[in-house]
Amino acid sequence: SRTLVSSNLRYAIFLLSGDHQNVFTMTKYQNKLYPVYETFKYPKVGENNAQISMHLFRVGDDEGQPIDVGDLTERYVPRVQWTQDPSEVCITTLNRHQNHLQLLIANTDDNTVRTLLEEKNKYYIDITNNLTFLKDGNHFIWTSEKDSYNHIYKYDMDGKQKCAITKGNYDVTAFYGVDEKNNKIYYQSAEESPLTRHIYEVNDKGLKKKKITKANGWNRCSFSSTYDYYTITHSTANSPNSYTVFDRSGEQIRVLEDNAEFAEKLQGYNLSPIEFYQFETSEGVSLNGYMIKPKDFDEAKEYPVFMFQYSGPGSQQVTDQWKGFNGMWFQMLAQQGFIIACVDPRGTGARGEEFKKMTYLELGKYETIDQIEAAKYLGSLSYVDEDRIGIFGWSYGGYMSSLCITKGADTFSTAIAVAPVTNWRWYDSIYTERYMRTEEENESGYRDNSPVYFANLLKGNYLLVHGGGDDNVHPQNTYEMANALIAADKQFDTYIYPNRNHGIYGGNTRFHLYTKMTDFLVEHLMP
Repeated sequence: SRTLVSSNLRYAIFLLSGDHQNVFTMTKYQNKLYPVYETFKYPKVGENNAQISMHLFRVGDDEGQPIDVGDLTERYVPRVQWTQDPSEVCITTLNRHQNHLQLLIANTDDNTVRTLLEEKNKYYIDITNNLTFLKDGNHFIWTSEKDSYNHIYKYDMDGKQKCAITKGNYDVTAFYGVDEKNNKIYYQSAEESPLTRHIYEVNDKGLKKKKITKANGWNRCSFSSTYDYYTITHSTANSPNSYTVFDRSGEQIRVLEDNAEFAEKLQGYNLSPIEFYQFETSEGVSLNGYMIKPKDFDEAKEYPVFMFQYSGPGSQQVTDQWKGFNGMWFQMLAQQGFIIACVDPRGTGARGEEFKKMTYLELGKYETIDQIEAAKYLGSLSYVDEDRIGIFGWSYGGYMSSLCITKGADTFSTAIAVAPVTNWRWYDSIYTERYMRTEEENESGYRDNSPVYFANLLKGNYLLVHGGGDDNVHPQNTYEMANALIAADKQFDTYIYPNRNHGIYGGNTRFHLYTKMTDFLVEHLMP
């Protein structure tokens, strides 16, 4: 296969991907005599990835020449982009363990390749789109976690760091670009709190820093191409998104949508506020959480708790941000008498590299410990019935809820797992090996943290849901988990949605699924 990855006016760079035999086949049902079989490439953990090579083509010519970036057998080429010099292209390469990154400069005139920047990490390196070559032709902007938090750096074209543009014990969470004409760099960070986001501007020496957002909560930004105007999207956990346009001076130009009508409509639904809290685990780890209590909450009563989480590397759910679809479902459950709770465990984002990457080689271990600790903390509250605590998650969250109902069988009485990974052996090579390496290198990490090996521990109520056409987390994960539960003589519930992909949607699908999950929770957690 031939894939165009980057081009300028004179040249085009192509990645050529060779065929490989690591394919997966799914069955689709279309109301015919026989089903349709869909086969696609999907290298799993430890298997051979597609072999790639790089080639330079002069625009208009059919013949190309290879670019010698070395042996790519066990390497990735996640990004390719032109520098400000039309004869130089920057190629990002990453080793298979994804802890050794190189920015290579290939010269299209003489086909030479040099190393611009090299970065190594004892864990792994996340790939972003934050590489920006400045118009002066002599510098570039780059983001990195090399100093324990994600920050912005300026380098010259010899790969020497000129300055750290941002610094401190906080993560830069989005890089919006460089206004070179006015020497301003724009970014989003969690400087004030992991729960919130603000937008900042600073010059290319890291000076004259200014916060350009005023409202507390969650702020995202979109700039015009000249940076003369920008749109702020703002929300809180208890107020929906608003969209406002400003000019570069910070003067408000217009409100595109304040969602006032929607907010007023919500008042008629008697919603409960989302409350944030912190607690300390038995290991001395401080974790952030949020809670939704029933509107008629009575501290003298005992309520069932329904915990939601995702818990994947670098993710966050406990944020002062509008919760959207799931948020409305949680509000409905709260009105039925549930306390809704969510906790971000170790391994999640906006708290620095060590907090995020401590789950390296042990995906699921510390996250499960922390979710069990969170449930025990909630169970210790006077208004919580510790015998009626359930947990729910989708994808990585389904993986986590499966671990919690097995390893945490004495704490959780009910769990819902939608589209879960149940054994990391069955997930794709790039994602899984980034965090776990291969099973051959890390046998205990796979064995000790895959739910399929702990089916015998199940005591409570367990609902497994999967889309039969899930080409991301294959339904194989649920089928194999079901086999393990059957072998262990454990009763469970299963819902398969034929042909639906990882999102399980289309037509009446989502309503059907959420009705089932609601009924399941009411049946097993309500007195």
